[in-house]
Amino acid sequence: MNAKMDARRKYNISFDLLDLKSFKRSAPNHGWAYIIFILKDGSTFPALHFHNGGSKALLKELEKFIHIRRSPNDQRLFIVQEHDPDMLSKSFDELQLFSDSSGRLVSNFIRDPYTTTMGSFSKVTNFLRDVLLQSENPMTRPREEVAELLQDDLPGMEVSHQDEPGFEVVTKTKLPPRPQVHRGDPLNAQQWTSHFDADGCIQNVEEIKEIIFRGGVDPSLRSEVWKYLLGYYSWDSNLKNRQEERKRKVDDYFRMKLQWKTISPEQERRFSLLRERKGLIDKDVARTDRTQKFFSGDRNQNLQVLYDILMTYCMYNFDLGYVQGMSDLLSPVLVVMENEVDAFWCFAGLMERMCQNFEMDQGGMKQQLTQIQKLMQVYDSELYTYLESHDSGNFYFCFRWILIHFKREFHFHEIHRLWEVLWTDLPCKNFHLIFSLAILDSEKTTLIENKFGFTEILKHINDISLTIQMEDMLKKAEGIFLQMKQYKKLPLSVKEILGLVPPSPSSSCPPSQGSTPVGTPAPREPSPLSVSSVTTAAVTSSTTSPTTPDDSSIEILADSADVGVTNFYH
Repeated sequence: MNAKMDARRKYNISFDLLDLKSFKRSAPNHGWAYIIFILKDGSTFPALHFHNGGSKALLKELEKFIHIRRSPNDQRLFIVQEHDPDMLSKSFDELQLFSDSSGRLVSNFIRDPYTTTMGSFSKVTNFLRDVLLQSENPMTRPREEVAELLQDDLPGMEVSHQDEPGFEVVTKTKLPPRPQVHRGDPLNAQQWTSHFDADGCIQNVEEIKEIIFRGGVDPSLRSEVWKYLLGYYSWDSNLKNRQEERKRKVDDYFRMKLQWKTISPEQERRFSLLRERKGLIDKDVARTDRTQKFFSGDRNQNLQVLYDILMTYCMYNFDLGYVQGMSDLLSPVLVVMENEVDAFWCFAGLMERMCQNFEMDQGGMKQQLTQIQKLMQVYDSELYTYLESHDSGNFYFCFRWILIHFKREFHFHEIHRLWEVLWTDLPCKNFHLIFSLAILDSEKTTLIENKFGFTEILKHINDISLTIQMEDMLKKAEGIFLQMKQYKKLPLSVKEILGLVPPSPSSSCPPSQGSTPVGTPAPREPSPLSVSSVTTAAVTSSTTSPTTPDDSSIEILADSADVGVTNFYH
């Protein structure tokens, strides 16, 4: 009974109207109407659905107590104003400072107070300039030279040379229009079997990857197709090769499993590293995706399989061992494979792709966050500048996204589709970074128009978990890639991130000889992700957001303004 009450309480929506910052309405083509409320502290509630209508009636009631305006940049977003436009209009009329009608002036002032105010006092500005300032300043650089310097310092930045007295207009990167892209249907059984020849070799591998990138894989085929995507089988193998390979993998797996199974208590007493890893695995298995039917229940044998695979991986990869977050990566793989040996080797292949995320010095994570930063500077300098000016320019709020590839941002069935798309390495190996860009682009209006600061940005990014429209983001991400690819002034570093040119030796950062994986050994004290000069986000597992499952082992939130990033190892 208590569990049911807790579940209901989790989805209760209750707040003071004075704390309401904005709200988002559902798109017309998204079925049932819903409203998402966003508070001033950045908290975002789960969607409030209206199965039998009533959303308009609720908003009409709200307008009796608060003043609302629709965002000019997002028709779904409504901003709560903290002033009364009627009183502002009346004040302008009484003061008679402006020649424009008060209604038009108020509208302009609310939309862009700086431009409206400066425009109204332009005569005063011109008078002061003409009377008090010298007409020529020999120490001032020529206009064209200033433009060249700006373009050198800010790659991709365009400077307007139009004749505007008193102003030098610097605009954002002029990227080509974003092309429309379309998603396709999942790879089906007929398409899959038609690509095998008489010896069981796959023909036209790139064509298969393109189909998977466009629409994923039919669930009935995943256990077979994922073995190729994750390196269990080679794409150029034939049937006989695969039969021999699987027999070898079965033998290798049980040999490694026997190694840790046969360690005596006396040996374990002198093996502190193994004890630490067992302790971490014990804790994480007990809370990994327990809301999923596959792992639900106290005596679920699948939990034991999850545990055994993670322990065996410690024998397979002594250096990396186990690090918190790896159980999140294994869980979907085990659900698809439903076989201990196959799940292990697919998980091992997945870790080959993502092991850089778990290095002790976190060099791989830092590099990817820096790459997101570089992409955003070119793609949307306005949003980048906003984040930078609000202590979020390091993009550490994306930490969880990158660490476990959005595992906690989407529903379980969606993450299967997203991962298999990412594993095709199309249109580039860093497509997950562009996918991050697409999510931030979708949240731009909410972040900026709500004037979110450091803490609010962290909370909001955490709260949108399980509300992101995956297919829409995939289309947007591909469009962004094509848009940037067509840009002729793309900086070399961005071309390397997008895979348009081979990475230079200085930009490619393979793990150094001295770089130690995070799990070797698990540190007893948290270690910072950032250098001391950077204000960072917090990564913790103690608090759960309104929209994140209660079995989540990774959360992002801010405890204070000067909070630092901590890792997941205790």
